[in-house]
Amino acid sequence: MKPRFLLNKLIDHSKEKEITLLLGARQTGKTTLLKQLEGYLIKQRGTTSFFSLEDRTYLDAFDEHPKNLFQFIPLPEPGKTSFIFIDEVQYLKDPSNFLKLIYDEHTPQIKLIVSGSSSFYIDKKFKDSLAGRKRIFHLPTMGFREFLYFRDYENIMDYVHSDFLPKLYLNDLKALFSEYLIYGGYPKVVTTSSLKKKKAVLKELASSYVKKDIEEASLRFPEIYLNMLKIISRQTGSLLNPNSISKALRIQYKTVELYLYVMQKSFHIGLIKPYYESAATELRKMKKAYFLDLGLRNFFASNFDSILLRDDRGELLENYVFRLFTDHYDIDWDIKFWRTQKKHEVDFLIQDKRAYEVKFSANLFKPYKYKFFKNKYPGIPLKLLTYDNVLEFDPDEAD
Repeated sequence: MKPRFLLNKLIDHSKEKEITLLLGARQTGKTTLLKQLEGYLIKQRGTTSFFSLEDRTYLDAFDEHPKNLFQFIPLPEPGKTSFIFIDEVQYLKDPSNFLKLIYDEHTPQIKLIVSGSSSFYIDKKFKDSLAGRKRIFHLPTMGFREFLYFRDYENIMDYVHSDFLPKLYLNDLKALFSEYLIYGGYPKVVTTSSLKKKKAVLKELASSYVKKDIEEASLRFPEIYLNMLKIISRQTGSLLNPNSISKALRIQYKTVELYLYVMQKSFHIGLIKPYYESAATELRKMKKAYFLDLGLRNFFASNFDSILLRDDRGELLENYVFRLFTDHYDIDWDIKFWRTQKKHEVDFLIQDKRAYEVKFSANLFKPYKYKFFKNKYPGIPLKLLTYDNVLEFDPDEAD
């Protein structure tokens, strides 16, 4: 299987003493990526060992004491480094203690490279932040350029979201882009040719792997969690009102908040804050929700129709733009939206410096609606993104 784009960054970081911590949703290919990194290190004559904590033998031993690691491997000789891969580190009872002890007592003889399927467990189980000892890498589902790479369109991949997109490739790109918008970027979905099988894979992801996140987070109402995802899928890009969800599903407000937290930490959705000049105001205002994979979003919306036939095509394109921005910017700090009490609104503000409005077609954009924003923030340029120009848009255009 082809390597994910992230592999080169992991190779570079393998030279550093810090723990390499790889996080991402289930079925994004973390185990495969770690195996590819291990293969690279072996070719470079590195000494490696790979432990999956889904194997109770290793899990029980490491839970008993971190130094039980050396029951399975010898301690490297002075001056040499052994690369230790630990897959699904969140299954440990105290993963931070395990990693901290091995790092503090055996670096640089031991280089730890570990993965986790949910940052929910990292938050809950990591009693020590491991500050200065780790670097976190996130493996999302594939973006459109990586989708093209895995579909053997390397010849046009680099033109997408650059400052030049040859017209020669537009027809092919539109067909591929339409497929990506509907079925998303989970590796198994991307590499499955049959549309019927793609739908089956997405159903399996929702019924098996999303439910596994629910079970391991010990949530009491799994069906309500899934119903919340359905609600959010049909409110993409709208203000997310936890009170309304609480009333609609007849559950407590704190339950909605908990489930939203787990959805974010399991990499199902992302929430962005409104932009206000007061940071305190930002924290009090409602957020907007987007899915981190379009295929999963369409599964929960029960809609796999072609983009041109959909009533929600504008919202789907807006979710795509959000997903594109997440490959370049931090959700919590860099990606926001702007809205006033009089409902003047701009879809995205990036690093408080650039503004973007997303419409499926240019004729839906009414310039007079954005006059208030332009007058209030004359130093922030506003750009329109549409289905016809989004593939020519470079998200790093002002960096």
